[in-house]
Amino acid sequence: MAIALIIPDRKLDDLQLRLQHALPDTRIEIWPHLSEPDAITFAVLWKQPAHVVAALPNLTALQSFGAGVDGILADDTLPTLPLARIVDPALTAAMLQYLSGIESYYRLRLDRFARQQQQQRWQPKSPRRLTTCCVLGLGELGTAAAVHFQQLGYQVTGWARTAKNVPHVQCYAGEDELPAALANADIVICLLPLTPTTDNLINAKVFAMMKPGVIFVNVARGAIVDDAALLAALDSGQVQAACLDVFRQEPLPSEHRFWSHPAIFITPHISAVTQVATVVAQIAENYRRSQQGLPLYNQVDLVRGY
Repeated sequence: MAIALIIPDRKLDDLQLRLQHALPDTRIEIWPHLSEPDAITFAVLWKQPAHVVAALPNLTALQSFGAGVDGILADDTLPTLPLARIVDPALTAAMLQYLSGIESYYRLRLDRFARQQQQQRWQPKSPRRLTTCCVLGLGELGTAAAVHFQQLGYQVTGWARTAKNVPHVQCYAGEDELPAALANADIVICLLPLTPTTDNLINAKVFAMMKPGVIFVNVARGAIVDDAALLAALDSGQVQAACLDVFRQEPLPSEHRFWSHPAIFITPHISAVTQVATVVAQIAENYRRSQQGLPLYNQVDLVRGY
């Protein structure tokens, strides 16, 4: 029996070494150099090419290398097998550090002062008054973000597809309640999973539901946001500023208008990056469970897509 690491465009030596140490009796191989494809019973995936997984006939379970699984499920040749995602406290901590930094960036008007520096303008201004926040998506990361901002003193609303209960957070659910969740937020943070129902969910209609002058932050998936609608909302002033860490195409193409828009702050998908050292035990345990016929930890509902 063996495990295949199918994670293109990433150096995998450290992951292979750590997994081998955790599972000394199991062969750990890196795609595309698989010595015995028929011996592979478990695969660790991240944005794998189509048909690769389907070509492994004896797989019993799949493991995402990250918190999201949309890139894995986009493969329409993927066999119907148990699929788990990563739920890692270190990943959550990294996301909260990132969001805290972005909140400070806008509250202290560092976006404005960065532009003034380029223009050699000395024009002091007091911090923005930001008191309300809406978190779209109340999964593991979204719930942590909602609690984090509530503890910072924000009045927080949260929205999800189905009803959630987060202490001290006003939670809304379903399409009909989205306007109420968004209405008063100074900052809107997108942490939704990408599924067929959230693809292009944040469009012109949804931007119009937001408070004029809102600050929009997307740390989920680029395809959840209608790019043209966001640009139009920024140009009109409906959205005051946007921080984008994720994009429909990554790396972001050089000709994309996001690069040059003065109200957009771009980071290269670094808000929460999987750390090998903290996830190896989780991957190894799910491998053991798959061999024993047990349910995987953090198993994905393949119908919902998360």
